[in-house]
Amino acid sequence: MTSALIADDEALLAEHLKEQLTLLWPELKIVHMARNGIEAAQKIAELQPDLAFLDVEMPGLDGLEVAQGIEGETRVVFVTAYDEYAVQAFDHAALDYLLKPLKQERLARTLERVKLALAAPPAPDAMLAQALQRLLVAPAPPPQRLRYVRAAQGLLTHQVAVADVIFFHADDKYTVVTTAAGEHLIRTPIAELASQLDPDQFWQVHRATLINLDFLAGTRRDELSRLYVRLTGHDTELPVSRAFVHLFKAM
Repeated sequence: MTSALIADDEALLAEHLKEQLTLLWPELKIVHMARNGIEAAQKIAELQPDLAFLDVEMPGLDGLEVAQGIEGETRVVFVTAYDEYAVQAFDHAALDYLLKPLKQERLARTLERVKLALAAPPAPDAMLAQALQRLLVAPAPPPQRLRYVRAAQGLLTHQVAVADVIFFHADDKYTVVTTAAGEHLIRTPIAELASQLDPDQFWQVHRATLINLDFLAGTRRDELSRLYVRLTGHDTELPVSRAFVHLFKAM
């Protein structure tokens, strides 16, 4: 069933339009009668009617302003006593424009136009708008993950594959990159590294430490129930802070 809203600050004219619509299109359901532009805008947003018959000159917001603010698929027919708004009406993609006092024959032609418009597929610009909307709400593509880091070792700079890194550890002004071949230094903070690395491969186990799960050999708890991780290729156990202990509960 097609639904419609009528907005007119003149109650008698609004009722007359409703009566004529009921006579010419009995299946049309009038879902609300708004007395001003602000009420019309609120009810259009809430009820999402198929049609809105908007008086152009209303208190609060005029009909043109109400139409401009419609974000759904409600189509508009303007109703007014002044033909000077005709060009503006069609600039707002109105289906039609009715002059007061309403004439039944003219309203009947408008309703035929409305029915054809509602039955037709969306216009190309509407289809484009819908496609853009889908793009806006589509999930963002996965970020590019860090594959290499350029790290210093003495006077030399090396390109280290991230897959070869056993763990990263923040040390004073630098971040230490530990591999089986030795240690390297980079200036990238741990927080920035964590956002660039694959979270399925690298876990942060301490505010200063990121470990590569491919090198995880096991965990150990001491007498105070503090958790430590053992890493293949590295002799020293690394502490896990309480904030990250939950990561190992399933292990």
